[in-house]
Amino acid sequence: MLDSLRGEVLKANVELSHRGLAKHTFGNASAIDRKSGHVVIKPSGVPYDTMTAADMVITDLDGKIVEGTLRPSSDLATHIELYRAFTEIGGVVHTHSHFATSWAQSLHEIPCLGTTHADYFRGPVPLTDSLTDEEIGTDYEKNTGLAIVRRFAELDPMQTPAALVASHASFVWGPTVSAAVETADILEEIASMAYHALTLDPGGEPVSDALLDKHFLRKHGAKATYGQAKRP
Repeated sequence: MLDSLRGEVLKANVELSHRGLAKHTFGNASAIDRKSGHVVIKPSGVPYDTMTAADMVITDLDGKIVEGTLRPSSDLATHIELYRAFTEIGGVVHTHSHFATSWAQSLHEIPCLGTTHADYFRGPVPLTDSLTDEEIGTDYEKNTGLAIVRRFAELDPMQTPAALVASHASFVWGPTVSAAVETADILEEIASMAYHALTLDPGGEPVSDALLDKHFLRKHGAKATYGQAKRP
């Protein structure tokens, strides 16, 4: 199982680079095997085009290395906090993609201005509170994860599977690591659309709740009509 997961995590990290979501080494992806409680994550600072599946690092939910000879991503502790809090997720992706990061650095959430956004996020993409000097100085990466978890105290992480970390960048998640990569790509697209829409009309208003719910629920609701029915 973990060998297979190593392959999936390698593919996810390479895909982030190929899609232009993670330039240089600005990003990482991980996955969790819920049965064993083990996390597979990209090694720190290793270029995407030279990584192999064997380079992926396996840790437990305390961050202790179980398998691997390389140092895990410096964002491991953030991923772990998300896996602990959001028990339905199976993969986490962190990138510094251009538009999503611009929103995070400007300290603005991404408003839901249109139906493309509403198809994937049931409301604005939320922004965390800024970390305090103490939080930055002690367990910075863990506190980043905790800031995301606090922001989702009254939100469903499966209906809004992304967060902007104030002055930092985005973290997204999904049932699998490949799904999280797809969401990271969609997040960058809607971040770009929102930026350009508000450039054209700074007074642009979010979509109505009715239109938001219509688009989100027809794709993700219990009676979703988007796509094809599963064959028996």
